[in-house]
Amino acid sequence: MAKRATRESYGIALQEFGKDERIVVLDADLSKSTKTDMFKKVYPERFVNMGIAEANMMSVAAGLASCGKIVFASSFAMFAAGRAFEQIRNSIGYTRLNVKIGASHAGISVGEDGASHQCLEDIALMRTIPDMVVINPADDIEAQQAVKAAIEHKGPVYLRFGRLAVEDVNSADYKFELGKGIELKDGKDVTIIATGLMVQKALEAAKILESDGISARVVNIHTIKPIDKEIIIKAAKETGAIVTAEEHSVFGGLGSAVAEVVCENAPCPVKIIGTEEFGKSGTPAELFEIYGLTAENISKKAKEAIYLK
Repeated sequence: MAKRATRESYGIALQEFGKDERIVVLDADLSKSTKTDMFKKVYPERFVNMGIAEANMMSVAAGLASCGKIVFASSFAMFAAGRAFEQIRNSIGYTRLNVKIGASHAGISVGEDGASHQCLEDIALMRTIPDMVVINPADDIEAQQAVKAAIEHKGPVYLRFGRLAVEDVNSADYKFELGKGIELKDGKDVTIIATGLMVQKALEAAKILESDGISARVVNIHTIKPIDKEIIIKAAKETGAIVTAEEHSVFGGLGSAVAEVVCENAPCPVKIIGTEEFGKSGTPAELFEIYGLTAENISKKAKEAIYLK
């Protein structure tokens, strides 16, 4: 099966939907890496390279949005969410402006770039901003439709994209719906809730569990905020145990969001898989193994969650 990085899907979608003349794309001198150069080639008059000045880029994005533009401001997740947090919070979030933050190269799958570029805190940061929508697509199909949904949504959106090429987990007839999780596989013993590239590993873990006689449900949560409470509560009540998996810190990300819903509405054991420390340089495969972001570890944690029922 062909693979494509979601950052490339982002560029393809911007080019496709760029015929809407309200759309303006800003980039912080990384357009070849974020793939916004695809938009630039077709609509150069609506593309601006802001240079290595992410905070200023977000302020300019806010100004353009206040004039009726739909602005995509792009950089690596580490710089978009981290370096420019104050401007995103005060100039975009507080004013509820129509800015879409296209953050690429998120998570440890950035690989050899190392800890300084492996953003593992961005979902947590963006979740704290009121009215900020946070989307983490799992594959090419989902990523392109997520960009379309971001354009149609009035207000700030944070889109998280990866560097690593991944296989599609969604079918060709897939329909993205903002704020709605997707049940990819039914099961009765435990639910694996994953986001981003961990969705593929969740499906692999379900096969491992099936070989051990355990029926695992798999849920893809692409919109971490607002999160689909209904699908989580249903899973908690019907399977009685949950494991979450994300390429992000265990603090403040998908696992935290799921645990909040479960604790308040349908208490059950929840095991959270993610990182608990800074990343390091290595191939994505090596790093997934080091940090336990593997199908084998997901299946192990699923058994632990079942035991606690």
